Amino acid sequence: MPSATVPLLERRFLRIAEGLVHIRSLAGRGTPLLMIHPSPASARGLEPLMGALKTAGIAAELIAPDTLGHGDSAPPAPDQPEMSYYADSLNRLLDALALDRVDIYGAHTGARTACEFAIQFPSRVNRVILDGIVEYPPGLKQEILAHYAPAVEPTADGSHMIWAFNFVRDQAFHFPYFKCDPAHRQTRPMPTPEYLHAHTVDVLKGLTTYHKAYNAAFRYPVSDRLPLISARTLVLQADVEPTALQNAAGHISGLIPNATRIVTQGGITGKADAIAAFLGT
Repeated sequence: MPSATVPLLERRFLRIAEGLVHIRSLAGRGTPLLMIHPSPASARGLEPLMGALKTAGIAAELIAPDTLGHGDSAPPAPDQPEMSYYADSLNRLLDALALDRVDIYGAHTGARTACEFAIQFPSRVNRVILDGIVEYPPGLKQEILAHYAPAVEPTADGSHMIWAFNFVRDQAFHFPYFKCDPAHRQTRPMPTPEYLHAHTVDVLKGLTTYHKAYNAAFRYPVSDRLPLISARTLVLQADVEPTALQNAAGHISGLIPNATRIVTQGGITGKADAIAAFLGT
């Protein structure tokens, strides 16, 4: 969705060791909310939620960086980074922002980054919000690691552009997207042409690096790591998420010592209202 839907949105760059990190933000006061986007796109996809959070009454500054290797941020340094690396990059970004402590929201891949950040740097985290996280069964996990996020390079005939569009479109229809059969069909509606275009452009921006955060997230041992989160945590069970993620929310909240699960309705507005209520307590 274009940033015009969030009139006060600011965009800027900050430098860390890997290079420039691109950040979207909405001004505010109090403890900032750091928002980590899903793969394979960028923080552009969080703009509607950022606007909804302000409408829901959140006074805090909202800060949404493009993860390293996505959008307009620099690529990650390691060839095979793990979630611990992405968490450390957020720690260094907070240093660059001169922020001591934040609340943190993460969606999908970003939820795993948020978990690891809260574990590694507990003194910098006030509260955690997780939106869409699941522990895949071992067999499915291996299939996903083998097929979900392949390394892609530009091609002389431009076929990588067709691949990127199909990758984005098929994710909306099936999970995993490479199993295009009725058993794996999702019930979500067809994305708009504008959505497909914007997400395809995001994937093309990070064409040679998008897969690194994805595969780090798929390797992440969710059941082993989540019990180590000490911060107060909200686990969202949102009506707009895939069924597998909704069904996992109860199990995920049970792994975290100080977690609350909330079922939300009404799409992004429902998510924003639940987050606002949680941060207001």
